[in-house]
This record gives sequence, C-alpha cells and structure tokens, in this order.
Amino acid sequence: MIFNTKKLLIVTSISLALTACGDDGSDGQDFVTAAPSDITIEFGGRLAQDFLEETEFSTNVNELVAGTPAEFEADEDDVRPGPPSVGADIPVTYFGPAPSDSNPNLIGPVQLLTAGVVDTEQETATVTLPLYEGLLASGGPKDGQRFWYIVTDTSDPENAEALGLNFSAKLAFTDVSAADSNGFTPSAVRRGYYDNNGVLVTEGGAVDFSSVRSVSTSSTDTSGTNNLLDVLNATPGAIGTDNGDEDGFYSPLVKIENARNHIYNAPMVSFNTDEADLSPYCDGISEDEEEAARAILHDSVVSICPGEDGEPGTVTMELTLGFSFGRPVLYLSTDTSAAGPAALEAAIYAPALANIAVGADDSLFSGVERIFGFTNGPVNVNGEVNPQRQGFNSALSGEGLPLNVLGGIPTVATDYSPLWDLNLGEWTEEAIDNGYRSRLTEEFSILGMVERGFLTGPGGSTYGSSGVIINCPIVQRLL
Repeated sequence: MIFNTKKLLIVTSISLALTACGDDGSDGQDFVTAAPSDITIEFGGRLAQDFLEETEFSTNVNELVAGTPAEFEADEDDVRPGPPSVGADIPVTYFGPAPSDSNPNLIGPVQLLTAGVVDTEQETATVTLPLYEGLLASGGPKDGQRFWYIVTDTSDPENAEALGLNFSAKLAFTDVSAADSNGFTPSAVRRGYYDNNGVLVTEGGAVDFSSVRSVSTSSTDTSGTNNLLDVLNATPGAIGTDNGDEDGFYSPLVKIENARNHIYNAPMVSFNTDEADLSPYCDGISEDEEEAARAILHDSVVSICPGEDGEPGTVTMELTLGFSFGRPVLYLSTDTSAAGPAALEAAIYAPALANIAVGADDSLFSGVERIFGFTNGPVNVNGEVNPQRQGFNSALSGEGLPLNVLGGIPTVATDYSPLWDLNLGEWTEEAIDNGYRSRLTEEFSILGMVERGFLTGPGGSTYGSSGVIINCPIVQRLL
C-alpha cells in the first residue's frame, strides 16, 4: 500500500469493476498516473478518483485505513468492541447500520435505560438521568426531610416502556417480610405514594452520605490464589438505615401505592438537602469541591442540578464496565447489602437489601439475577496492561475496574433484575499452573470452569452465592 499525508484510496470491488474496462474506450490497461499532490493512488480509474474527491469532505472514507490499527490508548478497562473495518479492505464508513438498529435483540449497540443520555466519549462513561424529589414521612427524628433520587427499573411493563426504564418482572418478588414478624412486615421494599406535586413520599428510609469512602488492603501479593479481599479495609461512603431504625429502613426499592402498587428501583443520590445545596455542582465537581460534595452526594455523582422555574433537574453518574453473555455492557452501581462491596462499588450500604433471598436466581419467587466476580483473576504483567486483566485483586492493585460478568439483561434474556447476587470465584492453583486463568465474559463459560474444578469459591470453598446483593441497573449494551 502507498501512503501520502495519511490518505489512502481504498478501491472497492465495484470501483474495480467499473474501471477495469478503462475510461477511454481502451482495454483497461491504462491506469491513472497523476493525482492531486496530497493523494497517491496505487490503482484505479477515473471513476474511482472522482469518487475519492466527492466523498473526501463528506465522509471519513480516506482517513481510516482498513486493517491498520488506529491510535490505540492502552486503557486497562477498554473492552469496547473493535470496528468491523479491522482486517477488511474497506473503511468503517462502508458498513451499514448495526443489526441492533432494526432489532435490539441482534448484535450491535443498544441503550437499554433510555430515560437518560449516555456519554461514552469521556475517560469514564456516564449517564445523565432525571433528578426527582422525595419527602420522608417516617415519624422519626428525620421526619419531613427532603431527598433526591433517580429511577432506573420498574415491575410495571407499560410505564417502563413509556418512561424509558428497564422492565424487571423479578422486582415483584423482592417485597419480602421480616423473618421474625407475626404478619407481613415489609423488610426490603419501602412503601410510598406520590403527592399532587409529583413528590414521592416514603414512610421510611434515610441515608447518611457524610461517611468518607475508603478502600485499602494490607497486602500487594496478587500471585497464585492469594485473595486481597481477605485483608480488605473498607468504609462505604454512604450508609442507609436498617430495619428497626426510628426512621425506618432505607432500600432503593419503593412500592408506590397510587402507581398500581408497582415496585420502582429508586436509588437515593442525596438526603436532607435542598436546591441551594445542589446548585453549586450543576457544572460538575471541582477538586476543591470534592470533599464538601461527597458529604452530601452519592459517590458516583459527577454533576447534579435541581432545575429552575419548575424545570426538572438532572444528575450525571459514572458507569461501570462489565460483560453479559460475552457482550460488553455499562451499568450503574448504586447500592449493596454489605459494607465492603459498597465501598468497592462506590455505592450506598443498604443493609435491608440483605433480607432478599439469594442463591436461587432463576427459581420461583426469586428477585435476583447472578453477577460473577473473581478474586484472583489475571493481573497486569511487568507494569504493562494485560488484555486478560480481570478481578478484584487487579482492581485493588489500582489496575482498573474488576470487569464483572452479569447474567441476563434485557434483549439478551428474560430474567433480568437490577439486584445481582454476587457469585465470587477463585482460580485454583491447578488452573493457574496450566495457564487456564484468563478473562471470562460469559456466564456459562464460568460455570463450565467451576464444573471442571478450575474455579471455586474463595479459599477453595463451594462455588455459589456470596450472600451479597448489588443494585446494578443496566444502562447500555455495547455489542
């Protein structure tokens, strides 16, 4: 191939066919020998040259060299799929729309949580969602305090479609009773209603956002089956009230009485604040503002604006990369049922979520799906990014996100739930010695490794649920 000022004429089979007969009535043996000074043509006729000139300023057909790696930044969390032009003799502009454009169940990118605007152009992907106002009516010390929340999922299929939310039939099975109650006493789903101003009023649930999030480990040994989670020191940045609290328990799940008693996934992003508290962060959070902002906001919030003159507010939150059935995905991490994972996920520690049963994700009355994580997955090698990198040892060593694997999501499966039952796996010494340890991106390949004895639970324990629930609403499928 001949390059001149980074421009290249890619001649397609169509242009070759057109020019093979020549443009002057000859037998096609005469080729163009002169070209504009900034373009060199290796072969092709006048029609091909005309096509080049006509499309040069309307497409990027001449800027992309098919089959040649473009500038690639070695981002340890860059799991986005490569363009279809790689390895082909045509640029990406020649390809038609992704099949997912006509059918979301087919291959290609699909935004699932369409209530928000996704930005994947920044270093960390984000989603900007409507910001809603709530009011606590608990009868406790915090009665009457305002809170702010987002909505991501619902058990109401019609409203999910109308509002661009994720539909999850499984949310209907999360409304469980406290084990020691004499009757039905809700222990994981708050009760609420919306008033004539559209404000959500809940009977319980407060969150303390003033806690300072910290994550550290007393070991740096990521070799073999060593598990850095065993020596983890973690403090979540936000802590929700539990069952028995005077202000009731916090859960992101709210059963709304005058919304046909459907359950909504409505994670809180700020508590006991007003418009004046939030307005300074409409354009983002500066380094100087970080400490004050984190004392009142969810740790995943990038910017938040309450809106003016009756206009709805918005909040922008960081997204997490992972996989679902081999496809890279983006999701939110908002709440967990345990303190350690809450710190790792920059989420709210919501102990009431632990009342939802785990370990039986696809059975009758199960409200959860499975998410798969790894303690001792592959790590970077000699300071260089390992394309197989994955797991919590890698994440705790500062190498990037753990790249967890989610089970069923909308358009891929019918059993989606935003509540994920964490199944934590550890590669065995045999798997490591034989070189089997690698990045896994799909549920059944993971289960196959378990069945073959190459993955176990931590410390060689039986593989299965860790007992931890993580609230991770799916936002976008990248493939």
